[in-house]
Amino acid sequence: MRGPMQQRGFLIRAMSLIAVGFGLLTIKEGGAILFGGEAAQASAGNFVPFVLWFNFLAGFAYVIAGAVLWLRHRWAVWLAVVIAAATAFAFAALGAHVYAGGAYEMRTVIAMSFRTLVWVAIAAISWHGLSCGKPAMTARDMK
Repeated sequence: MRGPMQQRGFLIRAMSLIAVGFGLLTIKEGGAILFGGEAAQASAGNFVPFVLWFNFLAGFAYVIAGAVLWLRHRWAVWLAVVIAAATAFAFAALGAHVYAGGAYEMRTVIAMSFRTLVWVAIAAISWHGLSCGKPAMTARDMK
């Protein structure tokens, strides 16, 4: 039976893999539209440029966050919180764009909802798992 520390370690590792995978997919997909030419942009439909650029650049932050979560650095929690907050802010800006009558794709709204939920979950699990208020874990704590 796993103890609480082992369960937290497993969740942190799982979140780190999700973050890295999510980041790599985000970079790949966003880069394909941004740098893939007119055909790629036409296939994306009514994409919102600031959202696309935000997500593409955030993909690099996702990979970094995943790596530092894997290493169990406590500052990774704060990076995850910043990513979650920035994503929510970009989502709100998308909402303002839509409200103002701007063109958009419904898949962008769905994707931003998903991104926001994923990063809020990663931030919350990281916060709980790495416990920002506690001393740094030692190698003995990780056994």
